[in-house]
Amino acid sequence: MAITIGLSACLAGQEVRFDKSHKKSNFCMNELSRHVSFKTYCPEVAIGLPVPRPTIRQIKYNDVITVSRPDKTGDVTKELAEYGQSVATKIEDLSGFIFTAKSPSCGMERVKIYHYNDENKATGSDQTGVGMFAKQIMDINPALPCEENGRLNDPAIRENFVLRVFAFNTWQLMMQDGFTKHKLIQFHTQYKYLLMSHSQNSYRELGRMLGTSEAPVDELAKEYIVLFMTALKTIASRKSHANTLNHIQGYFSKHLTKEQKAELTTQIDDYREGLIPLMAPLTLLKHYLMMYPDEYIANQRYLDPYPADLKLRYGY
Repeated sequence: MAITIGLSACLAGQEVRFDKSHKKSNFCMNELSRHVSFKTYCPEVAIGLPVPRPTIRQIKYNDVITVSRPDKTGDVTKELAEYGQSVATKIEDLSGFIFTAKSPSCGMERVKIYHYNDENKATGSDQTGVGMFAKQIMDINPALPCEENGRLNDPAIRENFVLRVFAFNTWQLMMQDGFTKHKLIQFHTQYKYLLMSHSQNSYRELGRMLGTSEAPVDELAKEYIVLFMTALKTIASRKSHANTLNHIQGYFSKHLTKEQKAELTTQIDDYREGLIPLMAPLTLLKHYLMMYPDEYIANQRYLDPYPADLKLRYGY
């Protein structure tokens, strides 16, 4: 299965915003596009709003959130929600979704909500909303990796999102012909150290689940992947990466000389202290893996969770 990501159409450079502009994402269209294809969506255009068009916003009145023009006319709450629900049930081919930040339809978080009191007077605003379209996508597909363009400017969040997309795509490929307990264990085994680097608690919990659950395999698989993808949302710290590297180092202990062990230990410690990037100890580990092949370690997705030319591990 080729990797396909859902994308807000304006991020692809399509002039579909209210003012007939776009918000083309350089990362999506010039970097990530080398490895994935995009399926674009503009919910506002899809429900029949013109380009250009009056702006819409989220408005809260009597504890009910609606989406309409600033003067409360042109309510499109129902249309956006229904369109989102329709799309959300037909995206089994997608391995991720990138939304437009702060949009009342597509924002993943921090969407501005305008408040009105019982006398219909404006009382201020907050940034606690979720885009009406984006909410349906995320609620109906809890395992689907989702991000928004603004947050992808953060190197750690960018790396984490891409990592989740490639992990989820691997799951889709392995399970496309149906779930089996063997496939679940095989997937979990490949992602042992990647999962450990993000959440040791989740790693142990998911391992116990696979070992002890008597639930039907379809139910087990659905529960597993939601918990697995949720665990990967946690940004891996230098401490957790260093702990994972130390575990992998143990597989080479009987092969390495005293000097080689000391060099690798120093690199891991220097990474933990923030003196060098993650690629330094990883490169040394891969060198030793070539010298002393180990099938179990070679199959660990932690070493190469996504294409190296994205250079996502160089900066931290």
